[in-house]
Amino acid sequence: MRLRIFAALAAFSLAALSGCGGQGGGTSASGSLRIMAPAAPGGGWDQTSRTAEQAFKSAAPDRKVEVYNVPGAGGTIGLAQLAGEKGNGNLLMTMGLVMVGAIEQNKSKVTLAETTPIAKLTEEYEIVVVPATSPHKTLADLVAAWKADPAKVSISGGSAGGTDHIVAGLMAKAAGVDPKQVNYIAHSGGGEALNELLGGKVTAGVSGVSEFAEHVRSGKLRALGVTSGERLPDLDAPTLKEGGLDVELANWRGFVAPAGLSEADKTALTDLVTKMHDAQPWKDAVAKNGWIDSFQTGQQFADFLSAEQTRVKGIIAEMGLVS
Repeated sequence: MRLRIFAALAAFSLAALSGCGGQGGGTSASGSLRIMAPAAPGGGWDQTSRTAEQAFKSAAPDRKVEVYNVPGAGGTIGLAQLAGEKGNGNLLMTMGLVMVGAIEQNKSKVTLAETTPIAKLTEEYEIVVVPATSPHKTLADLVAAWKADPAKVSISGGSAGGTDHIVAGLMAKAAGVDPKQVNYIAHSGGGEALNELLGGKVTAGVSGVSEFAEHVRSGKLRALGVTSGERLPDLDAPTLKEGGLDVELANWRGFVAPAGLSEADKTALTDLVTKMHDAQPWKDAVAKNGWIDSFQTGQQFADFLSAEQTRVKGIIAEMGLVS
């Protein structure tokens, strides 16, 4: 059965240094902003957050901007902290498709309904890699080993129920392997998954293109496929479809703020993020990282979030990732 998932990537968090308690902490034109990356350093949310930090400083040089990490549980630990910042107009949290799945996977008591959607930022395709020393030269080699003994093929990626896990599940289903038998090793940050791959401790890895591309180009990792419909420029990698697996997916990332914002604070944050998006450092980073600009704000992003929650819930149930 043809399985396609399209999403959009974008994730970032911004907030004022008044990060404790945030009640009534309205957005100030020159106040401090805090960006929560709800994952460990080295992954996509952290990368997006720190890229945005530099773009914010360019767009609003009078602002002090701070990025901080709250790792764990696919971002739902950070999401729970955000819920305690109700009314804080100086805080943004980076999030995306991974968090939508993790909320379902972890049966999180706090959901995206308890946030204020600010902006969708980017989309990014996923890449499947193996260590350079791997005996698997092609996707067909990996699939053959997978079919022979699913337990022996370990796949390293991000949070359980997140984009990387969904890709692994979709690949398994397309290959005729029971998704429930996927030996998936979840991590709270991309750096951990990368270290396992470079150390030859896992069979394969799945992540966003920008996280593995430089290691593919340097020859440390071998790309077996990307989740785009067509080959990507500046990257020597076939599509999963070329390798025989009918899977296409784009991850997405964006910003949400705490619930309970005044209309004035919501407008101020949205305007600030729009200035960040229009700043040259952000444009340069989008191009350098191979991200796709998919900027949305306001009701358009809120509607997208709602639709994604319904879509992803259905996908991970079909994959057997939730009961």
